[in-house]
Amino acid sequence: MTKFLQSGRRRDICALLSGEALQAQALKSKLESHDDERIEPKSFYGALDALEKAGFVETETDGIHDVYVLTDAGERRLREHYDWLAEQLTD
Repeated sequence: MTKFLQSGRRRDICALLSGEALQAQALKSKLESHDDERIEPKSFYGALDALEKAGFVETETDGIHDVYVLTDAGERRLREHYDWLAEQLTD
């Protein structure tokens, strides 16, 4: 697994994006709801930037808004992690 998915926050971002494209603020809000705490914008956008640089997330335009989407590479990496996790839970 690449170091870009070793971060729980990055994995959670990928998981949230696996089902839908989201604007940054909506993505941040969903993540904060899940963690039940406020996330510093610098930390959140740093995680998004790292995922984008790694090729796991990309920005697309949806009308007048930019949205983040999971790339094929991001989905593949997320599924690999899911499979690994499922294997650990069955052992």
